[in-house]
Amino acid sequence: MQARGGVRDRRRGRVDVLLIHPPAVKPAEPPLGTAVLLSHLRRRGFRAEAVDANLEAYLYLLAEDRVSAAAGPAPSTHLRRSVRNSSRSLSRLRSPAPAGSFPRYAAAVRHLNGALSAHRGPGGSERLTLGDYTNAGLSEFSPADLARVASGEEETIFSGYFREILLPRVDRMRPRHIAISVNYRHQVLPAFELAGLLRRRLPAAKVLGGGGMFTSWRSGLRRTGVRFAPFDGIGFGPGETALSALAGGGSPGGERYLEDGEEIEFLPDYGFAPLAEYLSPEPVLPVAASRGCYWRKCAFCPEAVAPTHPYRAADARSFPSLLRELSRRYGVNRFHLTDNAIPPGVLRSMADRGKLLEGLSWHGFARFGRELLDPGFVSALAATGCAMLQLGLESGSQGLLDRMGKGTRVADASNVLSNLSRAGIAAYVYVMLGIPGETRDDAERTRSFLSEHAGEIGFLNLSILNLPRDAAGPWLPVDAISGEGEGTGGREPLGLYRPVPPRDGWGRAQARRFIRERLLGDPSIRAIVARTPPGFTSNHAFFFPPGASPGG
Repeated sequence: MQARGGVRDRRRGRVDVLLIHPPAVKPAEPPLGTAVLLSHLRRRGFRAEAVDANLEAYLYLLAEDRVSAAAGPAPSTHLRRSVRNSSRSLSRLRSPAPAGSFPRYAAAVRHLNGALSAHRGPGGSERLTLGDYTNAGLSEFSPADLARVASGEEETIFSGYFREILLPRVDRMRPRHIAISVNYRHQVLPAFELAGLLRRRLPAAKVLGGGGMFTSWRSGLRRTGVRFAPFDGIGFGPGETALSALAGGGSPGGERYLEDGEEIEFLPDYGFAPLAEYLSPEPVLPVAASRGCYWRKCAFCPEAVAPTHPYRAADARSFPSLLRELSRRYGVNRFHLTDNAIPPGVLRSMADRGKLLEGLSWHGFARFGRELLDPGFVSALAATGCAMLQLGLESGSQGLLDRMGKGTRVADASNVLSNLSRAGIAAYVYVMLGIPGETRDDAERTRSFLSEHAGEIGFLNLSILNLPRDAAGPWLPVDAISGEGEGTGGREPLGLYRPVPPRDGWGRAQARRFIRERLLGDPSIRAIVARTPPGFTSNHAFFFPPGASPGG
């Protein structure tokens, strides 16, 4: 019945489901979530289309005439220089040449961020960069603010693109269902504005919201009874089953909330994506071998305390063939594996079938697992085109790692970094301070580890822990368990985190100062941070392997 429904609307020229990826996230690669949903729907006979509204919105705002108009008649010297160089900088970021010159790459990113800074919105409260969007006057965690944006009472800097470019195209498609996928907090306000515009423009279409942000709000929405007026339905978790059922005329999971993770698609369809237009020295395709996390024991991680997806993995043996097929189909040789942690079975399959992956390059997250303690195995991974592995160390303190359930031995992490370095695989290491129960001694152990292994760490992400709202367990101090914080009530009931009160003179403020003074005060650690690509960070880091000439 579902396939017949899809075929029937195809004859009428009407779209069954339109998938929209809204701004604002890094416009470095096409959206994987949209691509797998598109593939799932089309393979079941429905007429489905997709739009990367994020990329289009960035290019709309970076058009020279719009940047010049937004800058005004008397821009600052910095802004005037950025406007003058914006077109050239776009071309540079899309060319392999900047990957041979880090200074030129950084200058291009700086000019584009400068040009985007001209767009501040009617009240001057908005700020857009190549990696972030904020609105000082509105909160994405406030239902009242979301309602104001959705109703049209407040507009964002994306409204021009929505009205002039996107809405007329949607009109022509005449979709029966429009699904907007929101995975990051900086997409929330633009997505709600877009949903409101679509609701008023196409009252007969069903507007649906889904993605990681909506799933993160699952308990909050059910607890508070908040209803998002512009959306006919909200999807939690994987959307494949719910969308295909809706497209076929069904009503899965009730009238309001849609939740059914029975079907998971791993083969993406990137036919909608203009690959040459993304801001990347070479096109990169995201792909996943799994959904969710196979470990799910890290007490601080949202995937453990409130997972957005049930854990499911693709067939490990056939995954290398999937990469080769995508390379053949789209003419792309670089892949971003977006897994929370690439399953060990998939890593082994790739190492075993290295010949099939010849000429490809890939990077992604992995754990400091036992398989990486084998130098021969790591060398085999390098031979498959593994350019970089992203690894969550979090802390150099074994006691703290044990309390968190991280499952990592500091000594093993040391050996893994050594193996990766010898094999020529860049290590992008992630560290968090401000973890509940952390002491200054724990932080010093982290500093010592990073300093001792500076020659083996390619890139470094330093952050302060945001404690998930639903986190619980014996590892948490009593005052953190009982504390109410950001987003758990009041004006922002949809917030995702809560604060951890300082303990024994150590808390977030002290951790932030430690990063600034002790970590970045260490020349060897500061040098690692300095070579991280600005704006695009891990999305582009593999283009700048450690030890390569920085260029001129």
